[in-house]
Amino acid sequence: MTLAVLVAISVMWVPLAIFLLGKGEGKSTGVVCGMVGTLVIIGAMLQAAVFKDGFVAGLLFAHGLLYLTTSYALVSGVEDGLKTNANVSLTVAFISLIYAILFFTGGPVLEGGKRLLESSNYFGFACLGYVVLTLEVWGFGYGKCSAGLLAWSLILWAFIGLYVPAFWLFTSGTLPF
Repeated sequence: MTLAVLVAISVMWVPLAIFLLGKGEGKSTGVVCGMVGTLVIIGAMLQAAVFKDGFVAGLLFAHGLLYLTTSYALVSGVEDGLKTNANVSLTVAFISLIYAILFFTGGPVLEGGKRLLESSNYFGFACLGYVVLTLEVWGFGYGKCSAGLLAWSLILWAFIGLYVPAFWLFTSGTLPF
């Protein structure tokens, strides 16, 4: 489920990046962000309820809500919508950082030496990329990061943080590292 959601997220990131590079239009890009945000929220609910994976669901929920606020800011055209979106993005950056640490370490050791989470260097690395992206969104909302930097980061990270883990796992059942 999560792998399909990663592919779907790219359907938002790449068009949003192209829009930030000056091609496209805000409202229709906002609609795409809203559709992907809704799909990510649904995917998070399924991940938690059906696949009994509240851990990954939490990360999906946080990002899905960010995508919905991005959608609202673009569709509504509200003047300070980017600042609200930036504030949500800063919160998601903190959440992604916690996930990165937990993915790298495998989380706390429980009674009997068991862990609820297996460590994954690749997902830890991907979450660090999400931290950088969401900090760039935060900076963009406050005029501290250029649209071009954010756009190229979204395009680059669509490959590294979305396509590689999704398609590598789809085809080989493992991650690159």
